[in-house]
Amino acid sequence: MIVTKPIHVVNYVRLSFLIDSFKSMQQIKQTHAHLITTSIISHNVLANKFLKHVALYSLSYAHKLFDTIPQPDLFIYNTMIKAYSLSPNSSCDSVGVFRSLIRDSGLSPNRYSFVFTFGVCGNGLCVKEGEQVRSHAVKVGLENNVFVVNALIGMYGKWGFLEDGRKVFDSAIDRDLYSWNTMIAAYVGSGDMIQAKELFDEMQERDFVSWSTIIAGYVQVGCFMEALDFFHKMLQTKVKPNEYTMVSALAACSNLVALDQGKWIHVYIRRGEIKMNDRLLASLIDMYAKCGEIESASSVFYEHKVKRKVWPWNAMIGGFAMHGKPEEAINVFEQMKVENVSPNKVTFIALLNAFSHGYMLKEGKLYFELMTNDYGIIPEIEHYGCMVDLLGRSGLLKEAEDMILNMPMAPDVAIWGALLNACRIYKDMERGYRIGRIIKEIDPNHIGCHVLLGNIYSSSGRWNEARMLREKNGISSDKKKIPGCSSIELKGMFHQFLVGDRSHPRSREIYSFLDEMISKLKIAGYVPELGELLLDIDDEEDKETALSVHSEKLAIAFGLMNTEPGTPIRIVKNLRVCGDCHQATKFISKVYDRVIVVRDRTRYHHFKDGICSCKDYW
Repeated sequence: MIVTKPIHVVNYVRLSFLIDSFKSMQQIKQTHAHLITTSIISHNVLANKFLKHVALYSLSYAHKLFDTIPQPDLFIYNTMIKAYSLSPNSSCDSVGVFRSLIRDSGLSPNRYSFVFTFGVCGNGLCVKEGEQVRSHAVKVGLENNVFVVNALIGMYGKWGFLEDGRKVFDSAIDRDLYSWNTMIAAYVGSGDMIQAKELFDEMQERDFVSWSTIIAGYVQVGCFMEALDFFHKMLQTKVKPNEYTMVSALAACSNLVALDQGKWIHVYIRRGEIKMNDRLLASLIDMYAKCGEIESASSVFYEHKVKRKVWPWNAMIGGFAMHGKPEEAINVFEQMKVENVSPNKVTFIALLNAFSHGYMLKEGKLYFELMTNDYGIIPEIEHYGCMVDLLGRSGLLKEAEDMILNMPMAPDVAIWGALLNACRIYKDMERGYRIGRIIKEIDPNHIGCHVLLGNIYSSSGRWNEARMLREKNGISSDKKKIPGCSSIELKGMFHQFLVGDRSHPRSREIYSFLDEMISKLKIAGYVPELGELLLDIDDEEDKETALSVHSEKLAIAFGLMNTEPGTPIRIVKNLRVCGDCHQATKFISKVYDRVIVVRDRTRYHHFKDGICSCKDYW
């Protein structure tokens, strides 16, 4: 047994202050040498404090320090286990320290030992080790400790072993609010919102974590209306939302284009109810951008100083890209360099998208090279996808195909689909059909590529080939194309329309208004683009009728009927806007003197005075 002299209180305070003020590894090493030469390293209280700070700088050095402590106590063991649990890819080291605690120290692990080790086993997906640690928790009689139970539920949740986690939850003798939140989070993490909601409804008490988790879960699975519904229910309780709740609520507003609700959240934040941080700022910028208010997004971005992290910058660049403003996106990127904010891979995806939507081929190639040469960011398939889209939209179909063939990774359906879409734009039938066969080999059931290839044939009047393709691939039978759907928000209510939709209670009025609207457009010079019709219809009048009932036309007609003259109209469509609807909307904006903002699958179109912000390039 090693006997250590008591450390003088003055020396303890001085060394404690020194440890708290560490700013470099050099200071750490100098202090370590002093602790060894003075034998103070043997005083576990000070050694534990030193170990905590060293782990923040270097885990490997911390472990070497740990190995030199003569008789580490349980606190020191737990400190080392926790340090590894907070570091990615360190699960084996953490479990190794836990094993050393059991095997070498003669000490018995406490609840914190198990909590930290279960956490690291969950993060590292160490199933075998996690089960072994659980067996030891049973052996020492801590299997029913509420802290251990909660950590165990969390571990099973990270593994996706929901039934095991639920068994632990149901059989727990003592449960607290954290137990319920952890189990709900496990269901949310797996996308099982049915079980998550059932458990949430059973709770006798809820805190902001409970509400934030269920709201985030609905956003995660794309149920944005449900997310906002729960957000409104939360506001009716005594539990106040925090910044994490607001991030999820803003994401729901972004996807629904619920501008009014997004503005209300912004006002709530401004009143000082919520502290602004970089994540929340990014969500706010994203909400305004996706709701068509790019000027408001820009104002929010520039009025806030909290832009130390990359997320708000990415949101602003992505917003400008979505709205077809590549020059503004470049300005934000250049400002990042002035502010010493390092871009990441998402930054360049947003930037390259901006070039693609803005027809800026030269700039796209330049920044694609700069990404690797100046920032050391290795291009991933998403970056190549942006470049293929840019090259394809620029008419450089061969160069785009060569880039795909020379990528360091296997191309997926999405990247071939981008080139196939370029073939549609430039009516390259031979290349399009060949690429269609490649996509079918990758994913035989990918209906989108077959529909897109059919569009290429149909738009060129090759109806027989289009019909044969549909029949061969079962497009007209059990496989269905995703229907076009457009929505509009009026007075807090969402109205959705499908192509040819007559389910709306006011359908008769809508179609009457639509007929009148089309007549006015024709007088103004609008000519339906029948080439956009992807069905083999002989009668010209029937073709025009089929085009006139596209979902965005129905939504715009409904908006014109129910808003005051001069009021902007905002439409969201789940698919790409077709050429005829794009042309018609330009005429609508001029004839009815309205600003019409349409968000389709890839970008925003701002129609005003018969002109679109995309300059007919999308």
